[in-house]
Amino acid sequence: MTASLRLGPVLRHPGPTTATVWLETDAPCLVRILVDGTTVASTRTFTVHGHHYALCTVEGLTPGSRPPYEVFLDQDRVWPEPDSPFPPSTLSTVDPEAPTRLLYGSCRTPTGDTPEGVVRYGPDMLRAAARLLAREPVDGNLALLLIGDQVYADEVQEPMLAFLAQAREQDDPDVVPADEVVHYDEYAELYRQAWSDPLVRWLLSTVPTLMIFDDHDVRDDWNSSAAWRHDMDRLPWWHTRITSALGSYWVYQHLGNLAPGERDRDPLWKAVCGAGGDAAEEVDAFAWRAHSEPSSYRWSHRHDLGPVRVLVADTRCSRALDEDDPSDGSRSILGPRGHQWLDEHLTGGPEHVVVVSTVPVMLPPAVHHLEAWNEAVCAGAWGRALRGPAERLRQELDLEHWAAFQYSFRRLSDTVGRVSRGERGPAPSTVLFLSGDVHFSYLARVRGVDGTGRVTQLVSSPLCNQVPPSMRRMIRLSASRPLHLVGRILSWLAGVPAPALRWRLEEPPYFGNTLGEVSFDGREAHAAWYHCPEGGADALPTVRQRAEL
Repeated sequence: MTASLRLGPVLRHPGPTTATVWLETDAPCLVRILVDGTTVASTRTFTVHGHHYALCTVEGLTPGSRPPYEVFLDQDRVWPEPDSPFPPSTLSTVDPEAPTRLLYGSCRTPTGDTPEGVVRYGPDMLRAAARLLAREPVDGNLALLLIGDQVYADEVQEPMLAFLAQAREQDDPDVVPADEVVHYDEYAELYRQAWSDPLVRWLLSTVPTLMIFDDHDVRDDWNSSAAWRHDMDRLPWWHTRITSALGSYWVYQHLGNLAPGERDRDPLWKAVCGAGGDAAEEVDAFAWRAHSEPSSYRWSHRHDLGPVRVLVADTRCSRALDEDDPSDGSRSILGPRGHQWLDEHLTGGPEHVVVVSTVPVMLPPAVHHLEAWNEAVCAGAWGRALRGPAERLRQELDLEHWAAFQYSFRRLSDTVGRVSRGERGPAPSTVLFLSGDVHFSYLARVRGVDGTGRVTQLVSSPLCNQVPPSMRRMIRLSASRPLHLVGRILSWLAGVPAPALRWRLEEPPYFGNTLGEVSFDGREAHAAWYHCPEGGADALPTVRQRAEL
């Protein structure tokens, strides 16, 4: 049987002299990467749940180079595709001395920019970015950060609903939800539909991409609280769902985040390579353990891109969710191992430090205080009788960000303050938080940090999934000073200390689809948000807002 390319290639972890290419095929085969007609990397596919994948590491490249590459399966060239309208895909490496650009965003519903999709979800900013980058040469280091909700397993679109209906003819609809992804095969199809658009496929093939999950990659409000987790663990299909979600995430997203040396040390990678056949059993066991014992695996990852240190933090899977006393660290957004990892890497030294957190660290102040108040009440600050109503409010309003994990927020605030003041090594010029999740975009500047480093929260969300108009007024109000005051009084009455960091939103929240950009050159850093004022299959992004950081 001749193998063909099912998905990819996707350019993943970039290094000064290495590049990593991920792909999926429809049959076992030998995968080869060629540059100038010469094979520079080759590997055989591995198999998980009947699906075949390859991860090729090209070594010995020149820092800052971009050689075009081809992909062969056995003896057949499968990439670039014949008569491709796009420029050649390239193997981009990191130049430690060059300026660096980071593109980032979250929350994407694939619509193909159909008229119906544009009306409901807005223009797809990944497709728009591809159209722009296909026209403009890239200078310096460029990386794309996909920071949550790469796929929506719980809010599937019509093509996925049709797939589920056909694939589950024998399933009991009372046991498995008809409109949600549950099985590994279904996740594989969900990723195929999300990443097979020609524009997106080309973009991912030529721009190094780093990823981290948020809740919809698994399920909305994933690990928002112990009560939520308890309710989900009782569902008969949840074991299959969580093993499929985390197993497929490891294969499709996380594996490519790892540097070659890190990947070689990864216990699951060793197990998959040594399986001698289908590694479904190994992947499923790993996924359930990662869910039931969050400290058993680290999803966070670090990257050094020129003068920029990028720390991508897992704020979902590793959460500690004890509710009795949130001040002692038994309830935290990173868990003990996650905090230890971030403390180790969040230091001075680099020119710029970027912390990628899918959920914003600094929300509109009124929302911050509401979440902090809610956590305290859920823990019993206003008596046992109000704990249940507070939990219901938490789940109804999605109160699940850093502010709802005050131990973590205060610990991070303290660390950032010390980094900014040069107490943890030479102070960086900027400390930036890049986030998504909330379906609106904004910039929040921190005030009152006595140091040389400038601290800023940047949010770009969504890529393609606009917040309903009915919610926009409420969000705008959340950024107002009167509600800020009300929220602060509530949190004070619940015994929550005032935040160590103070911040303000520079402009009102923006609700359109955006792709964020941060550019670094020496000690300078600049932010921009791209949007498409008009939708359509040929829409090009323009800069809506710029800011000096």
